[in-house]
Amino acid sequence: MAFGLSPKYITELPAGELSGNHFLVLLLEAAKQLNWNIGHTSEYGFVAYTKFSMSSWAEEVTVNIEGDHAALKSECTGNQMMDWGKNKRNIESFEVAFAELKNQLMTETLDQKYEELKKSLALAEAEPASAPPTATKGKLTNVLSIFWPTQGYFVTPIIVNLNIAVFVLMVISGVNFMLPDTESLLQWGANLRSLTLQGEYWRLLTCCFLHIGILHLLFNMYALVYIGLLLEPYMGKLRFAAAYLLTGIAASTVSLWMHEQTVSAGASGAIFGMYGVFVALLTTNIIDKSVRKAMMSSILVFVVYNLANGVKAGIDNAAHIGGLVSGFAIGYLFYPSLKNPNRTDLKFGSVAGVALAVLVGSFIVCTRVPNTMAKYEAKMRAFVSMENMALEVYHMPKTTSRDSLKMEIKDRGLYYWNEMIKMLNELDRQELPDELHARNRSLIYYCELRIKSYNYIYKAVDEDTDKYKDSIQAYNEKIQSVINGLKGK
Repeated sequence: MAFGLSPKYITELPAGELSGNHFLVLLLEAAKQLNWNIGHTSEYGFVAYTKFSMSSWAEEVTVNIEGDHAALKSECTGNQMMDWGKNKRNIESFEVAFAELKNQLMTETLDQKYEELKKSLALAEAEPASAPPTATKGKLTNVLSIFWPTQGYFVTPIIVNLNIAVFVLMVISGVNFMLPDTESLLQWGANLRSLTLQGEYWRLLTCCFLHIGILHLLFNMYALVYIGLLLEPYMGKLRFAAAYLLTGIAASTVSLWMHEQTVSAGASGAIFGMYGVFVALLTTNIIDKSVRKAMMSSILVFVVYNLANGVKAGIDNAAHIGGLVSGFAIGYLFYPSLKNPNRTDLKFGSVAGVALAVLVGSFIVCTRVPNTMAKYEAKMRAFVSMENMALEVYHMPKTTSRDSLKMEIKDRGLYYWNEMIKMLNELDRQELPDELHARNRSLIYYCELRIKSYNYIYKAVDEDTDKYKDSIQAYNEKIQSVINGLKGK
């Protein structure tokens, strides 16, 4: 059974009594009658692309004449997993058109059209033909070939293997393989503004090799293999690897800029970057003209669908857009070196220039994005420290004198509770998420209850009486209720 990444339909069409020349002419005329875009043509066949419509998503149709028959193959150019019968319908329509033309065109007409065809074939032979973007897919002969580097498909499997290896190591270490928790993702290098901006800039890259469960990994790797097969043969190993890593960093930077509390992980930002690179190249003459419209349609369907799907909660669309836009720009920046493949200075210079631009740009963004959460967390650590000092009154030895106890309550306990209220009021004036503002109000209320409780304790010590015992107990119950609420109990 044949193995392939994209859905396809393959069959044979017998030549019958037709000569090789007449057979080729009729095959081409059938494709033209169906209004397909004809790509590279030779005396042995041609490649054509169907029109983009509801019934056809610009599939690639390959016609190869092999002796007394033609091998016909219709294959999806997009990364859809199912073709819903489109490829079979393409071949059936082609066979019908061929049969009708065979009955209509006279021998003289076929001879005339072949003479015209010979001229175009001679011109085509004078210019080297580039392989169609889907040509590398033929190298995937079985499942294992997805993971094995080969000519034209070298960097992609290495990136796939790295992503899988990281996921396997996470699972071995005890991380849930279906839905890892936030703490595990952060331990393994996920992107979060409050951590990344505190000097952990490596998270901008490491997050591109983490995945939030097995399904997230599988879908991303499928999209990566698909775009790698199409794009890597054009870009080469160095440019492809550089584009993947740099668009990944750019995507992570945009995510960090847009989201204050989002924990970001996954290769999708870098993958969108590679789609952006491919869209840019499809607007140039690097790729054969007959292929561009078909490939552009299928790529844009993927991009638009996934961006629309990214509106859902839990999907980091900022990273997708950041990757796509940066990839689009990088595609154009790499164009001069792609146009002049023998200029190694252009290749290395463009890679170095793009790398410098992305890294400097990311650094500038990181230095200008306010790290409010990190400041908030620092204040909370200070709050805990002051709270511990304020609660020292409960740990005084029983032999402590009354004056020393009163001094501890007034100069240490009440002082720190009031200082904590000042700090929380300052925090509440900053731009924080609504849930943190609500938490601040609860903490302020908690401190106010502590102050009232401490005032009664001070009176009880000063007057050496138990008459405030019930009041102190009532405040302690309210305090415990607030603590339980803060802990989510």
